Amino acid sequence: MRLQKFLAHAGVCSRRRGEVYILEGRVSVNHKVVISLGTKIDPEIDLVEVDKKPIVLASEKAKIYIALNKPAGVVSSCSHPGEKVVVDLIDIKDRVYPIGRLDKDSVGLLLLTDDGNLHNRLSHPSFDHEKEYVVETTAPINDEALAQMAAGIVLDGKITRKARVRRLSDNRFNIVLKQGINRQIRRMVTAVGNRVKLLKRVRMGSVRLGNLGTGKWRYLTDTEVRALKE
Repeated sequence: MRLQKFLAHAGVCSRRRGEVYILEGRVSVNHKVVISLGTKIDPEIDLVEVDKKPIVLASEKAKIYIALNKPAGVVSSCSHPGEKVVVDLIDIKDRVYPIGRLDKDSVGLLLLTDDGNLHNRLSHPSFDHEKEYVVETTAPINDEALAQMAAGIVLDGKITRKARVRRLSDNRFNIVLKQGINRQIRRMVTAVGNRVKLLKRVRMGSVRLGNLGTGKWRYLTDTEVRALKE
């Protein structure tokens, strides 16, 4: 790591100001003054001092990964004037952001994190993570309608990707998707002549809702986090 970059990461100063410190002879490495801007150091081995005061990198703050069982009537957002939002349900000081969305009337598993890289990866349309839902319809749903949704429904002029669909009862079914079109399941059910009464997400990738209570949250396990990152 370049010396001026190390100084910036350690919170001593900006990189540009670090260059000034180096040229002024105020920085030493292993007790030797360094005045070359190209100097590289190993933070784990080398002792860096500014004005004879040792400088160390602060430990990187641990990232936060949370699973929430979102209730109906709560918006999947960090801020929505006049509405209750999902971060209101999580009593931590750190700021976290929902990954993807569940519409206001839908319930179930929602992931939140302050890990920007993972957030972007899981939110991107090209990422093939599965999302599993339990759906209850207002009227009994026939086998033909379930088969249509499994094969793909035309929405916005494009056919949805194939899905795994399994009947649970006359008006309940399980569906696994690998895409995230806005209000996709509700629109698919409407397209086959029915209406959604209840939409509940029970899994995202390898993370399952399990028996987490409505409105409750928990931290993801290390195993769950690793699986999401793979």
